[in-house]
Amino acid sequence: MLLHDYLEGHANKTPDNLFSDFNSRTLTYKQANVIANQFAAALKSEGLTKGDRFTFLSKNSDEYALMYYAASKVGIVPVPLNYRLADAEWEYIINNSESKLVICRSDEFVERVHGFKASLTSVNKCISINAKTPDDSWTDFYDWTQSQPEENPQDDIKEDDAVYQMYTSGTTGRPKGVIIIQANVVANIGQVDKYIARIPVPKNLLVAPVYHAAAAINHFGTIARGGQNVIHEDFNPAEVAKTLSVEKITNTVMVPAMIQACVYMVPDIDKMDFSTLDHITYGGSPISPEVLTKAMGVFKCDFGQGFGMTENVAVLCFLSFDDHKEALASKPNLLKSCGKPVEGGAIEIRDENEKEVPRGTIGQVCAKGPQVMQGYWKLEDATKETLAGGWLHTGDAGRMDEDGYVYIEDRIKDMIVSAGENIYSIEVESALMEHPEITDAAVIGIPDEKFGEAVKAFIVTKDGKELSQEDVIEFCKSKIASYKTPKTVDLIEIIPRNPSGKILKKVLREPFWAGKDRQVG
Repeated sequence: MLLHDYLEGHANKTPDNLFSDFNSRTLTYKQANVIANQFAAALKSEGLTKGDRFTFLSKNSDEYALMYYAASKVGIVPVPLNYRLADAEWEYIINNSESKLVICRSDEFVERVHGFKASLTSVNKCISINAKTPDDSWTDFYDWTQSQPEENPQDDIKEDDAVYQMYTSGTTGRPKGVIIIQANVVANIGQVDKYIARIPVPKNLLVAPVYHAAAAINHFGTIARGGQNVIHEDFNPAEVAKTLSVEKITNTVMVPAMIQACVYMVPDIDKMDFSTLDHITYGGSPISPEVLTKAMGVFKCDFGQGFGMTENVAVLCFLSFDDHKEALASKPNLLKSCGKPVEGGAIEIRDENEKEVPRGTIGQVCAKGPQVMQGYWKLEDATKETLAGGWLHTGDAGRMDEDGYVYIEDRIKDMIVSAGENIYSIEVESALMEHPEITDAAVIGIPDEKFGEAVKAFIVTKDGKELSQEDVIEFCKSKIASYKTPKTVDLIEIIPRNPSGKILKKVLREPFWAGKDRQVG
């Protein structure tokens, strides 16, 4: 099985079923497959061959959804680009991937890429979608594709061919290109499907950015079952709530911050009809009991949590629908877990000597399974380090309980060492989040002449309510050991996060560690 086989199979069996709905344009499976065939042929017409790279820069769109299938048909490897990055980061990724072609959707992205186009070392052509172009060096996407044949290119694509190259978020150092092959994607689609397959033909709201692993697998899984993706260009809580209700959506994927925005910021959401909504899956970070309880009351559906990283397609562990119900009923600590390993995958918690540690002991989370990447693009040493011994070293510090549930305690690099004590920032963040007036929190280590590092907290409060540093520290002392409590607390408007919902500790650390010996990660 290959990624594009899902599209082609349903185009043959149910050609008139809807593939997508985006900005009032609907595409049937037959229409979508034709566009994908023409897109694939257009790539080949530029001289690209199997294994060549191209970059796609866009917010969510139906062209974006089809891009993966078109590229899959001919073995040409897309590089989905995070549109939130700076120009210099875009330039680096395009050049690093050796992309031969760049496709941009929107006036803004075309204009920005045009500004550094002369510095793109391998790009031979630039394509625009629904955008004004600065000169005739840009080609219109539909002019480019619609002159191509509608038939399947019929290239010889194999399970070990690369299907996309997605770059890591770059929270530390330069982003690395993660090479995902056909077999990885198909495996993870099947692993996730075992949790959500109770919907025969899903109608999914695709709102998380499709350049991100979680949104991509959400999209792929919908098409694998012949479902329809209702696509939002980006996130707007009021529009999301309306679509979930009016369009009779069955499922969606969001990060907890999106869920929270919907249930607390949309007027009259309690009066909307979500009777067709079967489940919401989230990832990127745990969800608070308060938000989960509120969300389950509003949406009246099941919730699941997927945990993983770009290096394993999307999902390594899953906290099931039943786990969430059990957590609210009698086991609240389960919500701090990211679940159990998906079928066909394995998780071990290992120490610095690569020895598996006893249950309950914190170590590095290491994973194995058919969804694990082949490696990093042209980074042999980093690949060997990350995949040492055939196990994916996630960089997460975690533990596994006696029942096999995995708990992420921190990033290995985010551990704070103060006066010889190891402090995991997530433990402090969890204590802070128990405060009734705190809605979000982040904890870092900052330089300290006496102890090496000191614990510093950043908090967001309800309606910007003032909380004294002293009161917050005393509250923490009632929850965790004194040496773990923050020494200083800053009240800020928003915690910086990447698109997957992970806290950008680098951004918070930089002012304090600039010029210091410690690497800011």
